[in-house]
Amino acid sequence: MEETFFVQSQETRMEDLIRELLVRLGEDPNREGLFKTPQRVTASLKYLTHGYRQDIEKVLNNAVFEENYDEMVVLKDIDVFSLCEHHLLPFYGKAHVAYIPQGKIIGLSKIPRVVEVFARRLQVQERLTSQVADCLMTALRPCGVGVVIEALHLCMAMRGVEKRDAYCMTSAMLGSFRESERVRGEFLSLIGKKC
Repeated sequence: MEETFFVQSQETRMEDLIRELLVRLGEDPNREGLFKTPQRVTASLKYLTHGYRQDIEKVLNNAVFEENYDEMVVLKDIDVFSLCEHHLLPFYGKAHVAYIPQGKIIGLSKIPRVVEVFARRLQVQERLTSQVADCLMTALRPCGVGVVIEALHLCMAMRGVEKRDAYCMTSAMLGSFRESERVRGEFLSLIGKKC
């Protein structure tokens, strides 16, 4: 009961802040089109940042299995949607994730879930890329992990330099992906990128 009250009180405070923001932008929060905007924005922001309220251990949920497989495992074109922490504007694109098992594999559906947990926070793309790689390295202890994210940032497309077609690409290469040009080259080739 106390927790429910706390959540409702937090939501009410967020709604009040959004209502005040609308006023400061020169709008009337009581007009028909904006009357429910504070509730909608609150619900939207809670959803877009639900990664803060997720425990990565529970997300992995015992989905790491012993398996004698030692070739590269690649998941490509994982949808990524996040909010830039500098402007609270979206960035979105694709994540490509690979690892080379060393006695342990992970259920394939868990990899996009790991990406989602970290993406659903206020982020910078560089940190997001590293967090995904570090998480898989810790959970699996593989020979190596490679993560590439390519994304369009609305903070750069809609404002500032207004460059609509400029994609940002980031990578995190750990273990054999960092140490071996051959391994890194294989990964990049499999996701359609050149070294």
